[in-house]
Amino acid sequence: MEEEKLFRIGDVAKMFHISTGTLRHYERIGIIVPEFIEEKSSYRYYGIRQFEVLNTIRYLRVLDMPLEQIADFLANRDIQVIEEKLQNQKEMIREKKRQLEVIERKIDHRIHQIQDAASSKLDEIRMQQTKACRIVWIRDSLKIHSHLDLEYAIRRLEKDQPDSLTFLGKVGVGISEEKLENGQLDAYDRVFLVLDDEENYQGEVEQLPDTLSVSIRFCGGHQEAEKYYRKLLSYIKEHQLKIAGFSREITLIDYGITNDTGKFVTEILIPVCEN
Repeated sequence: MEEEKLFRIGDVAKMFHISTGTLRHYERIGIIVPEFIEEKSSYRYYGIRQFEVLNTIRYLRVLDMPLEQIADFLANRDIQVIEEKLQNQKEMIREKKRQLEVIERKIDHRIHQIQDAASSKLDEIRMQQTKACRIVWIRDSLKIHSHLDLEYAIRRLEKDQPDSLTFLGKVGVGISEEKLENGQLDAYDRVFLVLDDEENYQGEVEQLPDTLSVSIRFCGGHQEAEKYYRKLLSYIKEHQLKIAGFSREITLIDYGITNDTGKFVTEILIPVCEN
């Protein structure tokens, strides 16, 4: 009879477009066992009854259902059981879709930032309206001699977060309003993280409003920033402006993107108002 026909494991693997290793794995975890195992050679043979099970497994795997749930269904076949598992899988897919949409938006932000930074006009002071943003920050007296000096502060910002945060291009350092006014530019006194709209941060988050800023972009990193601060402070004094907050200094292109230091771009913003 056709139902009694047996097929070797390699033939079954080809028919179902899976590997023999996958079939052996299914056997090890107990979701499908061969119809017959030859004692001397240990060859595995499968019958038509296993084809039905393999079809079910293949269908559920296409839906990205975990093997343990498939095994549970095969051991408890019932309409209600499969409906419940499919509903649960649908919710999981919705969550994955949401996560992928967040990742897509973050990628879009990063592409825009790289393109904007790469086309920067360097060593040019500008007056600009800086958009509102959410930040988290810590006070930390910090002198930066290399890009590695920020690592400990970044780990502090990331501490106790349920998900790893993507820091590329969003970590900055700042100097307080008081120190800027006194020309004390030898060390930073805060490290901050600009949050994307879709990011949830467990901890105190500060909302910075739209503000007028003077800004400059230059080729280099934090180590070269002091002379550009002095240019901004001279501009502020010359135009009779008043410093209205801490500086925001971010390397827009750095070692996270390229090893070519000649392509590094750093931006400094200092909030100001009419004096």
